[in-house]
Amino acid sequence: MANTKKGANSNFAPNVEAANILRDLEKFTVLEKDCTKEFSGDIKLGNRVEILGATRPTIADYTGEAINGPERLDATKIVMDIDQAKYYNYGIDDTDRPGMKKGAENVMRQEAAAALAEEYETFIASMAKNSGNKATSTQLNTEAGLKAAVDAGLVWLRNNSVPMTQRVVIEMTPNFYDMFENAVIELKTKNDDLISLGVMGQYKSAYVKMSNQLYNNGTDDFLMIRTNRAIAAGKQIEKVEKYRPESYFQDAVKGLMVFGAKVVRPKELYTIKAHK
Repeated sequence: MANTKKGANSNFAPNVEAANILRDLEKFTVLEKDCTKEFSGDIKLGNRVEILGATRPTIADYTGEAINGPERLDATKIVMDIDQAKYYNYGIDDTDRPGMKKGAENVMRQEAAAALAEEYETFIASMAKNSGNKATSTQLNTEAGLKAAVDAGLVWLRNNSVPMTQRVVIEMTPNFYDMFENAVIELKTKNDDLISLGVMGQYKSAYVKMSNQLYNNGTDDFLMIRTNRAIAAGKQIEKVEKYRPESYFQDAVKGLMVFGAKVVRPKELYTIKAHK
């Protein structure tokens, strides 16, 4: 049994705590920062949110004569399921001194946010399994080979009408990033604003990122080259509660995060399936 009434909730505001967790989450996410959040609907477990789009209109020459009648454009609608749910549940002993206890609460909340971010980012990275590019497993154990694979991915995106003005990111695991950095001088950056967004540098106008959460199928790392509208993702802290566990002398905090992700523009996501 657990007691939620004996002082555990004094001065505890669930909405504020949920906002604090979301703020901390932003510090730890790298992949999400290049996902589209242009969807409608509430992010709650079991809900479906909608991503709207439309076909492109035909562009015609104007000669001064009467123009064609209005073209019917088909609206597109993609649904993203909010079907992922992860929770944390930790306790802080009463034996901690008041000052230490308050510090412990902040540290534990940040660690909870870091752990939730890993789960969320791992799920986003798994979208590479649904890439528009059906890359085959490739051994990349030379800098030149990795550079050639990245170049092929960038060309693939441009051939799919991704404009030069569209933000493109190259996302690599630490091992492949280290190899790529050695091969490409223009990669490095000292821009603090870019670093805070997880950007390690630039290559051919694309931003290069490094992540431990990229998908691996047991053989290959799935490196992603994508636009910032290829994948949709959304998260929410649905519940946060503070309570007194019956069998312990401690305050405990439990929280529930729900989220979803989906490839919404498959022609703007290229996957390099690579092993060394």
